[in-house]
Amino acid sequence: MNTEETTLDKIRTRPRFKMFTHLSKEEYAENLKRYIAEHKDEFSGNINKEIATICVETEYDNYWKPRLALRIEIEDEKTAIRGVFGPSSAVWTFFMFLYFTFSIFWMTFFSMYYVEKQINSHEFPWAIYASFLMLICIALTYAAARFGQHKGKEEMQKLRRFAEESTLQFEKMD
Repeated sequence: MNTEETTLDKIRTRPRFKMFTHLSKEEYAENLKRYIAEHKDEFSGNINKEIATICVETEYDNYWKPRLALRIEIEDEKTAIRGVFGPSSAVWTFFMFLYFTFSIFWMTFFSMYYVEKQINSHEFPWAIYASFLMLICIALTYAAARFGQHKGKEEMQKLRRFAEESTLQFEKMD
């Protein structure tokens, strides 16, 4: 097995990795199912021959409960497993919505301020303050995401271990 990871992967909001195995897509999916069955008290998931979604079993469920999305592809006649760590799709979509909304408002307010300065108008004196407020909101959204990642770090490490062990264990058997 061969794993690829870059420096950029360590600072992303949704860290990712890529592994290669000699197993076929179907064999790898079956091996994942078998591994989850053997470790059902620790992991749960949904698996098919293209995509697998794995999460750690815990007694609590916070907004950043990480999940591991595995995408199984054929690349250069090897099976490539692309892993992406992140929250549920609903939480991810909500955070992207917040980033998008705050960014649009920031551009709007800053444009209002800039145009006001260009035409020497004094109709929107609050626009510059509103644009700074939007930047603060973007920073707070980012901080909330990083805080959630920090809280879920232990579970993310378990998920990473799951990805490696579930592949290595069955590669050695074949």
